[in-house]
Amino acid sequence: MTAQGTASDTRATTVAARWVTGLFAPQILVIGLPPIVGLLADGWSGAAWGLVASALCGGVPAGVILAGVRSGRLDSHHLVDRASRTKPLLVAVAAVLVALLLLIFLGAPRLLVATVTAMLAALAVTIPITLRWKISFHAAVSAGTVLVLAQVLPAVPTLGVGALIVATVCWARVRLAHHTPAQVVAGALTGAGTAWAVLSGFGL
Repeated sequence: MTAQGTASDTRATTVAARWVTGLFAPQILVIGLPPIVGLLADGWSGAAWGLVASALCGGVPAGVILAGVRSGRLDSHHLVDRASRTKPLLVAVAAVLVALLLLIFLGAPRLLVATVTAMLAALAVTIPITLRWKISFHAAVSAGTVLVLAQVLPAVPTLGVGALIVATVCWARVRLAHHTPAQVVAGALTGAGTAWAVLSGFGL
């Protein structure tokens, strides 16, 4: 293979990795997951509950991150710089906690409450880690998303396809040099582990 061909292949894989990173960004998954789970579990009323969860769990942190990027305080909406992650993540914790309390108090569907609880549990584990070591939130959120979706979709194909997607997300983050292999594996295991523990605790 010529040097030009190698360079072209390298550019193509980099572009693909950027697309994967953007498509499966944590903000997108956190915003998109609750309405889908609510719709599939409880119909349109569940979807409405899901939109409430999306607005708080995903919309509020995404707005804070966007404002930080525009002001130059944050490098990008992917929070590549570990040192800049703390404040946006604390906002995310507060937003998810408010969403959880609201859903419980107003009697939201059980699976949605479990989904938001899983988000909070994942943050509780990953935030202390990321203060010292750059664990992958992309991997954690995508893995947790797969576990939750397996509750409302056929489990075996969902887990199978989901595992491939999570692996692709991990590859993309390493390909872009935003994480090491250890950091994406740790993220995936943390996301899947916390989601499984919460769902099991809810008897799901």
